Amino acid sequence: MTMIADNLQRVRARIDTACARTGRQPEEVLLLAVSKTFGTDAVREALDTGQKAFGENYIQEGVDKINALSGLGIEWHCIGPIQSNKTRLVAQHFDWVHSVDRLKIAQRLSEQRPAGLAPLQICIQVNVDGGTNKGGVAPADALSLARSVAELPGLYLRGIMTIPEPAADFESACAVHRKAKAVFDALKAQGLKLDTLSMGMTADLEAAVQSGSTMVRVGTAIFGGRAYPTGFTSA
Repeated sequence: MTMIADNLQRVRARIDTACARTGRQPEEVLLLAVSKTFGTDAVREALDTGQKAFGENYIQEGVDKINALSGLGIEWHCIGPIQSNKTRLVAQHFDWVHSVDRLKIAQRLSEQRPAGLAPLQICIQVNVDGGTNKGGVAPADALSLARSVAELPGLYLRGIMTIPEPAADFESACAVHRKAKAVFDALKAQGLKLDTLSMGMTADLEAAVQSGSTMVRVGTAIFGGRAYPTGFTSA
């Protein structure tokens, strides 16, 4: 067994245990393997274990991997910030986008999604803890944005995504994640047919699962620590 395969087994066991503690079924939580800064060989190793969903933060890097690994049945998620000049690449290559926090970006994705592709699956990024570095729409503005996105052709609104600041402890992490779950539930109560709450990463996946996450985004626990090249940006 490779290191990545072993790590994936450990992460899946963490999800299973977290689900068992809260009376949930493991199939209720999708594991998204965040492969940013790791090459195609690492993705292939994870793919060999049955992992199908992969997340990329850096758009051009993600597109290069998508092209190199086409035809392998991978589901590609864009989970990083999107600048206006990158929307065409995202619309043409990715299956999911988790980081929509402006109507302008959603409109460009809608206009640029090729007609021959399935609708682009969309999550609205919501800033539930007021963090200044992670982006996201304020909870009070989430309903208006979600309703507008849901009306755009070529897009399919699935839910919300959050990237809260690191929490001091488990209970603090749960408290923040419960805020996200409350936003998610409030949007559904307004008639939006949502099924995806994308929250939780390597450090806090148990708290996220306990709080209702349906998709955890895990990178370090699967692929290891990252070494970022000098000048490497999300653009």
